[in-house]
Amino acid sequence: MTPQAQLVMILWLPIVLYLFIRFPAQRAVVISFIVAWMFLPQRAGFSLPSLPDYERMSATCYSILLATFIYDSQRFSTFKFGWIDVPMLIVCLCPFASSISNGLGAYDGISAVLGKIVSFGVPYFLGRIYLNNLAGLRQLAMGIFIGGLVYVPLCLYEAKFSPQLHLIVYGYHGIRQFGQSIRLGGYRPNVFMQHGLSVGMWMMAASLIGIWLWQAGILKKFWNMPIIVLLGILIVTFVLVKSTGAYIYLGYGIIIMVSAKWFRTAFPLLLLIAIVLSYIYMGSTGNFSGEQADRIVVTAQNLAGPERSQSLEFRLDNEEILGEKARQRMILGWGGWGRNRVYDEDTGEDLTVTDSLWIISFGVNGIVGLFAVFGSSLLPAFSFFWLRYPASTWFNPKVAPVAMLAVVTTLYALDCTLNNQPNPVFTLASGGIAGVVLKEPENIKIKPGSKPTNSSHYIPKQRQIRRLTPRRVTRNL
Repeated sequence: MTPQAQLVMILWLPIVLYLFIRFPAQRAVVISFIVAWMFLPQRAGFSLPSLPDYERMSATCYSILLATFIYDSQRFSTFKFGWIDVPMLIVCLCPFASSISNGLGAYDGISAVLGKIVSFGVPYFLGRIYLNNLAGLRQLAMGIFIGGLVYVPLCLYEAKFSPQLHLIVYGYHGIRQFGQSIRLGGYRPNVFMQHGLSVGMWMMAASLIGIWLWQAGILKKFWNMPIIVLLGILIVTFVLVKSTGAYIYLGYGIIIMVSAKWFRTAFPLLLLIAIVLSYIYMGSTGNFSGEQADRIVVTAQNLAGPERSQSLEFRLDNEEILGEKARQRMILGWGGWGRNRVYDEDTGEDLTVTDSLWIISFGVNGIVGLFAVFGSSLLPAFSFFWLRYPASTWFNPKVAPVAMLAVVTTLYALDCTLNNQPNPVFTLASGGIAGVVLKEPENIKIKPGSKPTNSSHYIPKQRQIRRLTPRRVTRNL
């Protein structure tokens, strides 16, 4: 860790505390998570006694919890555990059961539980207590969109000159294997994220949110520029990120949007959730045969070319080997310390590569941990449109940003079947959506004579509401 990276990590805690002084709590949480995800250094931090290391996202969680305790302690009492929180509870507690069942001891189990709480549980919990309404999730959606726009010049720079920004700013490369950044005859930007795949998912989410806001009539101008111009720049940059999977996700997200707008149905989203659950079920139970994998590889070759199909084939081959090992401890997995991997009996050499979150979760925490991880993303998204806001409401100005986030978190779950690129911002969104589901539907009717809110002016609108409050009280009296 270089001195400049160390300095940034030291300063991050007081910066987060200042954000809670400077901005409303919801916005402070959104800014903290998004700035940390986009700009804090990779593999930098400090060891803490008996706690997960102080690194970029754990530092953000610690800092927000401290800020909440200092400035907004009553917020903790607003949390009420609900049925929709069960998957995340299992995600956090399952590692203890896995450690005990494998004879690794209670200390190992507690350590693993703390790791899950910080990486998954705290972002979800903060979403539950801070972003548990339509207005809060609107700020998160806008934050992701703005984050994508901010990344445009950085991605363009690295697409031209190769991933160098992390080296320039922090003194070392953020990605471990530079060869992973060479794609399609050029460079795949990494900026300050752990991999180009993470950048691809981020820019996909920002592009999809921007398109949806535009189609919902919420955004017409932003930063004094027509939204169509900004979207064009954002989408061109997204294409230059060179993430084939993210291209497919954006295309499917647009299909969901069109189906909701023109046919008032959420069927494509329901189908996507069913596909993800079916895939991890078949993979974990061993019903995903080699012939099925071969058909997928052939389809990938026809769509994306031989290079990407070979990468997919390599992943599927490794997942087949790792799946056989994981099924030896089907329920709770092998626990930590690499026990889920396959080694050469003579040399001890690791024979496998774990590329996807699903196979890692299955091997480490069994089928219980696997379905809990995916359930923590898919259950809030499913419940959002099934129980609270059907597709016919998704282009209402109040609902549209949350509907987009439900789609994005589902696409993120799909990506986790192929890659291991956890994004705590999406976990934060899932927590917020879960909070919305646990409440009664909000009043989404637009007052007569009012215009759809331009999100470039959404801060003044909040101030206007506060100014009007005394008038409403007087009129009621």
